[in-house]
Amino acid sequence: MDTNEFFAPARTTSDEGSSSENATDTETHDGAFDTAATEASVAKVPGVSNVSGDETTATPSGKSPVSKAPRTPVWVDLLSPSSDEIHEIEKRFGIEVPTREEMQEIELSSRLYDEDGALFMTVSVLNRAASDAPQTAVVTFILVKKTLITLRYADPVPFKTFIRRVNRSPSLAHSAETVLFGLLEQIVDRLADVMEQAAADLEGLSNQVFASPEDRKSDQGHQETLRQIGRAGNLSGKAKDSLLNLHRLGLFLSTQARLKKDAKARLKIISRDIVSITEHANFIANKVTFLLDATLGMISLEQNNIIKIFSVAAAAFLPPTLIASIYGMNFEVMPELDWQFGYPVAIGLMVLSAVLPLWYFKRKGWL
Repeated sequence: MDTNEFFAPARTTSDEGSSSENATDTETHDGAFDTAATEASVAKVPGVSNVSGDETTATPSGKSPVSKAPRTPVWVDLLSPSSDEIHEIEKRFGIEVPTREEMQEIELSSRLYDEDGALFMTVSVLNRAASDAPQTAVVTFILVKKTLITLRYADPVPFKTFIRRVNRSPSLAHSAETVLFGLLEQIVDRLADVMEQAAADLEGLSNQVFASPEDRKSDQGHQETLRQIGRAGNLSGKAKDSLLNLHRLGLFLSTQARLKKDAKARLKIISRDIVSITEHANFIANKVTFLLDATLGMISLEQNNIIKIFSVAAAAFLPPTLIASIYGMNFEVMPELDWQFGYPVAIGLMVLSAVLPLWYFKRKGWL
């Protein structure tokens, strides 16, 4: 699906209370603004030239046309919008859309607040989880009257998945609250899938780390293991950050009196899922730490074994070197030099002095 494609069910202002029309009056459009430089996706009512226009319908001959009331979109999705598009949305809904810099602020008061009846909720959503460099994308949800506005500068998988689901089942987006909870559920489901895959990957890494010495890989294998462990740790950290933001958003929504009983029940289920996934993310973080320590410990053991071999070799060849050094002296008075069996005896002493330390080390279990 193209990034500028969006789903925007709309309803007449005078019929906002009619549930039957909300379920059937649904459209799928391709771009409200003719701007190729950006990827903004905003709702546009059929037959209207802009977001705030009116719709006119034809009447039987002899009668003047009847003008309908402006139609209110249920969902306005802004993907990397331009300043002109943001200005048009602000003018249409009477709100002040936060800038990209304001969306990055970590203060709770800057991310979750109520401004003249419009709810502004900014969360971090896990993005590019399947890549080697997972990221967190900041998304702002603006719930104003009967419309949900989403502002984002990335295209995470949950948004793509939810748009496909809504295109198949338009009833999933019959109101702004329904779209909001649907997106939150999709984000939570995506985090659950990512954590499940991360747990499976760590299980495979655990088998590699604790494999037998015969099956253990080389130093290059250890480098790859460390890289995968680092990626899993980075992924779990970003997932925990996203879960923390979602948990705060849930607490903020639970205090809003505008939400109905069924909406709060749905929010409660989402909050429980967030808590359970957070616990799983903590488990993965602990396992990442354990595997990292274990891998570094295995590397240290292998390095110690290599150093031990060199130490044993140096100790084993020290006596032969000493004997060779003695008989390499150029003194005139050395009776062994004139002895007929001096050379073979010296060679035998060298071999014996090398074998005896090796036998002793083997008996002690040092080799």
